Amino acid sequence: MKRKLFGTDGVRGTANSYPMTAEMALMLGAAVGRYFRNEHGGVHRVVIGKDTRLSGYMFENALTAGLTSTGMNVLLLGPVPTPAVGLLTPSMRADLGIMISASHNHAADNGIKFFGPDGFKLSDAVEAEIETLVDEGVRPAHPENIGRARRIDDGRSRYQERVKSTLPSGLRLDGIKVVVDCANGAAYRSAPEILWELGATVIPIGVEPNGLNINEGCGSTKPQKAAAAVIENGADVGICLDGDADRIILIDEKGQIADGDQIMALMAARWAAEDRLAGGALVATVMSNLGLERFLEGKGLRLERTQVGDRYVVEAMRKNGWNLGGEQSGHIVMTDYATTGDGLMAGMQFLAEMVRSGKRASELTRSFEPVPQLLKNVRFGEGQAPLEIASVKTAISDAEGLLEGKGRLLIRKSGTEPLIRVMAECEDPGLLEQVVDGIVAEVQAVA
Repeated sequence: MKRKLFGTDGVRGTANSYPMTAEMALMLGAAVGRYFRNEHGGVHRVVIGKDTRLSGYMFENALTAGLTSTGMNVLLLGPVPTPAVGLLTPSMRADLGIMISASHNHAADNGIKFFGPDGFKLSDAVEAEIETLVDEGVRPAHPENIGRARRIDDGRSRYQERVKSTLPSGLRLDGIKVVVDCANGAAYRSAPEILWELGATVIPIGVEPNGLNINEGCGSTKPQKAAAAVIENGADVGICLDGDADRIILIDEKGQIADGDQIMALMAARWAAEDRLAGGALVATVMSNLGLERFLEGKGLRLERTQVGDRYVVEAMRKNGWNLGGEQSGHIVMTDYATTGDGLMAGMQFLAEMVRSGKRASELTRSFEPVPQLLKNVRFGEGQAPLEIASVKTAISDAEGLLEGKGRLLIRKSGTEPLIRVMAECEDPGLLEQVVDGIVAEVQAVA
C-alpha cells in the first residue's frame, strides 16, 4: 500500500492545513492506539514529547484524546528532544512513543513522529497499516476502559543523565568554552544544563522560545549567529542544534562551519582505531560528500549509502549490525547509545575528542577536503509533479551526460516539504553550477 499521510519522517505539514489538522491528529491517535493495543498485551501506555511550537499544544491534546479513546494511558513529557522520546519509550515500558515536531522547519509547520516499543521509528509497513486504520476508522474503547493522561515531571532529567553518561568515565569539560545554539527549540534547557554540569563554560543562544521563533535565524540550518558568537566570545567550539535537537552542526574556534559528514569522518576514524566501529562501516545517505567516501577508503573503512532519511540509515544499521551512521545535515546515529539521531550525544563525542587529543576544534573538523557540492531547492505548488514533465526529464538527462565520469547528480522530491532538491558534485565548479542551474530553471518553469 502506498502511504499518503507519512513522509520520510512521520506526518508533517503546515499547522491547521491537511494533513496537520487537529482532526487528523485525533484520528491518528486513535488509529495508532488501536494498532498497538492489538499488537501488544498488558498495560497500554504511550509517551508524548514535543518541541516549542505554538501548535504543539493543539496536537498534544488531539493526540491524547484519540489515544485515550482507545484505552491507551498517555504520559506527557512536555518539551524534550526527539531522541529523548526514543530513549524513554522502552525505558518507561511504553507501547509507543510520539514526538510532535517539524524538526528544522519554520514555526508554522509541525509534524508527528512515531516510535515503537523498542524506541526505534516505525517501519514503512507499520505506517501503511496505521494509514489503513485512519481510513477505515477505529472502534473506541468501552467507557470503563478509556485511558488516563498525566504529566511526567522527570522525563527531561532522565534524558539529560543519559546524555551525560555517554561521555567517557572520568572525563570532564573543564576549561572548554562552548557556544550552544538551541534554535529556540526542544533542547533550550537540556543542552546548556548538560554542558554546564560537565564543567564547560557555556554561552547559550536560541534559548528564549515563544512558540513562534523556533529555528528563526538560528540553529543548525542558520549557524551564522552562533559562528559570530564563537568569535565574539573567544569560544573553543560552537554547537548548533535544530528545533528538536536530533541533529548537530559544529563551529570551530575560527567561526568555520562543519557539517555532519566531517563529524562522522572524525568519529568513524576514532571508533575504528579503538576497534569499536562495527563491521568497519559507516552508514550515510546518498547526500553525503564523495570526499567522505574517499577518506574512509583511505582508512580501510567502508561507506554504506542509503536513501535520504535518518530512519533509513537506522534500518540499514540494525539490519547489518553497524553502530555508526548519519546524514550530512547533522543527524548522527550511534546505536550503542540511542535509537535515533541525537545532536547532544554527538556533541559529547566531539567534545570528548577535543579533551582527549588536546587539539583545537579546527583540527578535528577537517578530516577530508570535500568535493565541490551544490544543492538548490525549488518549491512547487500543490498537486504538481515537476519531475514527471518531459522538459525536466530532458534537462536531467542532459546534465547526467555532462557529468558522466566527472561527478554525480541527485534529484529528489523532499519527503517533508513541497520541494525538489537538486544536488550535484563535481571537481569543476563551473560545470557544477551549469548543470544544477539548468535543472533548477526547468523545474521553476513548470512549478
